[in-house]
Amino acid sequence: MSKLRIGVFGAGRGKTMMSVLAKHPDATLVAVCDKHTSLLEEVRAMAERHGLDVALYEDFDAFFQHDMDAVVLANYANEHAPYAISFLRSGRHVLSEVLPCETMAQAVELIEAVEESGKVYAYAENYCYMQQTFEMWRRYENGDVGEVQYAEGEYIHDCSSRWPHLTWNDPNHWRNRMFSTFYCTHSLGPILAMTRRRPVQVVGFETPPHPGMVALGCQSGIAGGAVEMVTLDNGAVVKSIHGTLKREPSSVNFQLYGLTGMMETARFDRTKLTVYKEGENFCEGQLDEYAPSPFIASDLMHKIGVKGHSGSDFFATHFFIEKILGRPDGEKYSIDVYSAVDMGICGILAYRSVLNGNAPVRVPNLRNKEERDAYRNDHACTNPAVAKEQLLPLTPHTMPEIPPEMAAKAARVPRD
Repeated sequence: MSKLRIGVFGAGRGKTMMSVLAKHPDATLVAVCDKHTSLLEEVRAMAERHGLDVALYEDFDAFFQHDMDAVVLANYANEHAPYAISFLRSGRHVLSEVLPCETMAQAVELIEAVEESGKVYAYAENYCYMQQTFEMWRRYENGDVGEVQYAEGEYIHDCSSRWPHLTWNDPNHWRNRMFSTFYCTHSLGPILAMTRRRPVQVVGFETPPHPGMVALGCQSGIAGGAVEMVTLDNGAVVKSIHGTLKREPSSVNFQLYGLTGMMETARFDRTKLTVYKEGENFCEGQLDEYAPSPFIASDLMHKIGVKGHSGSDFFATHFFIEKILGRPDGEKYSIDVYSAVDMGICGILAYRSVLNGNAPVRVPNLRNKEERDAYRNDHACTNPAVAKEQLLPLTPHTMPEIPPEMAAKAARVPRD
């Protein structure tokens, strides 16, 4: 069998996926596109080390025409859906890095592009595959804690020290203008993946913006923190919190309470997981704390040696390849378009809740074709190029002005 030929759009975030493709037995890296030539030079050096013939493109149209079976989208997080739709309609499989869509209209169009093309769409929400969360997925699937009643997902990452690098000192960079609840799938995604439950309602909250982030050019609610309170289709409740709140080290933490037990990742030791299983008597049971190991494809993961995000970048890419090849692990663990959209639209609709005084908002089930028409022309977001007359404010809070001296200081920080 010949290897799958896969391209990568976005040479920054795409580095770890390229590392997987460079050594994977069933796929190979054939093309990379990025507008930054310095990143393409890094790819050139990597390709030479691995003896790969990789075409490098600054021009997206030329990259799009390259002969490949599939593409990894690692471009700007708010621009994945339009590119995914184009590749799917051209007959290519798509692995989309976070996030799946920027608007409800894109969610509908993306789902229909997958359905009409018959191609594989996979969502690379790597926090679902970290060793602790992937083990929680396995333990929940085994019924070890019973049906979910309440869960929490937390992704607190203060990026202020790197903000000028991340945004390339551009005030119109998507990170500086994105609404607060947008980047929700790191905290919410693993809970939805492991329980396989569907969200039916969301309430959104936004903290006041941090003046230090505003001084670095951030003019949206991403300058603070965001919370989504999500009701699942069995009545369970999930708290998803994320943003640039002040703490070190950053927090990646998950808790799940079921009918017969609970699971919790260690907040400061990211290798540990605690699982409590109630026995025959109330309030009596077994408590285990341990460092889980990968239970699928561990030999291949270690052979390839990709350690990004606790090895989860390997699994997101590997399961995509497995699903294209029709193998059971890919079918079971690759995150499909419906689950991806569920994860993403909770953030989109949570922001409407924020703007409407934290009122609850129904989350539609876009698997049902009859529910799609209400959102087919719903382009509301904070991106003027996409929203046009449906443009939403960047935040409900009054933003302080950026002091000229601070703006000048931020602009002097060298780019990566």
